Order: sequence, then C-alpha cells, then structure tokens
Amino acid sequence: MARLGNISLVIEKEDDSASVEATSYPVEQGIPMTDHVEQKPDEFSLSGFLIGNSYKTDYEYLKKCMNNGTILSYVGRNIAKNVIILDLSGSVDSSIANGKDISIKLRQIRIASTPWVKVKNSGKKKPVTTKPSGAVYHLVKKGDTYWMCWKKYGTSIAQLRKWNKYPDRRIL
Repeated sequence: MARLGNISLVIEKEDDSASVEATSYPVEQGIPMTDHVEQKPDEFSLSGFLIGNSYKTDYEYLKKCMNNGTILSYVGRNIAKNVIILDLSGSVDSSIANGKDISIKLRQIRIASTPWVKVKNSGKKKPVTTKPSGAVYHLVKKGDTYWMCWKKYGTSIAQLRKWNKYPDRRIL
C-alpha cells in the first residue's frame, strides 16, 4: 500500500527521474560549469489501482488536488514531500470489481524560504531620535515660499511660520 495525501493506493510500478538543464551555448575555459547547469525538479510516475467502496470519491479528490495545485506527500517505495499532481488518468474495466486502474505523474516542488520578516505594527508612533545639526540659514529672495523651504530643508511649514513673520503666500 502507498499513500498520496490522504488517499491509499495499490501501486504496481513507480518510476522516478531527476534531470538538469544545461546550456547549449559555448562556455569559456576556466568558468565553472555549475554556473551553466540548472537542476530540474524530481518527477515520479505511478501506476496502480484505487480499490474500495470510496474509489470514485478518492479519484475526484485527487483530481481536485491536481486542479488546485495542492501540495501533497507521497509515501510508497519512494518517499517524496512537497509534490503536486501533473497528470492523472484512470480506467475502469471488468477485471477490477470495486476499483479503478490509475496512472499518476507527480513533480516535486522546491519551497523557497524567504528572507522577509513580518513586523507587527503596534499602531503607535515612535519618537525619532535624530541629533540636531548646526543651524541652517536661508537667504530669502523674491518668490520664495514656505513650501519651497520645506521641500529643500525638511523643516515643517508650521515651524517656519513660528520662526518668521512672513505671510503664507510669499515670504518676500
């Protein structure tokens, strides 16, 4: 007996394959070949039977897993974690009284771990600790505005209003 996800299978034959994709372009002498070879995921072909009163619902479950791309584990003579079903076919004939002949093709999926870390946001503002730099003076000329000074120096418009007596529209 073998198991694919939650389904028990009677497997007669298991085939597995591993392969790589290699460049078809010339490689300069002295350059490592590992830079030009890409590992492909392992694949498995299974043939056997779904047997029992629930063989129809089991077949529909496997079909649903295939269509949804559900990641499963396979345990038989081979053991494979993180596999998806690529192909599923079955036939019913008079030699199997309470079951179905099936053929399944699986591909192992490589799960990448992410360097990103989720950060919880408490929703509270935290004070920014910046060291005050020396005073910066701006020589006001005709056409200057508080907005322009805010963009250039990063000082808030409210603070500029406090420091100066000029109206909002034009400083001069």
